[in-house]
Amino acid sequence: MALPAVLLVFGALPFGESLRARPSAHRILAGVSAVVVGVLLAALDDPIWSSGIRGPADFGLAAGAVLALAVWQWPPWLSVAAGALVGAVPGR
Repeated sequence: MALPAVLLVFGALPFGESLRARPSAHRILAGVSAVVVGVLLAALDDPIWSSGIRGPADFGLAAGAVLALAVWQWPPWLSVAAGALVGAVPGR
């Protein structure tokens, strides 16, 4: 699944220095970055938000996991393990 992206990166490596010198390449990469952010937000909305966040408790759990990663600098495995433990509590 990631093979086309890997081949594209390795194919562009020899031209890296000449691409960095071109302003048009910077504009193209800025557009590609915006598209990637849009695709990630769409993926967050449809399969994750619509099926995973069913109420305030789920939202609080997700917000706590984001805080643990972004603010408190927890390792991802610890944030996932803590979220799984809190999510497994019956009656929450």
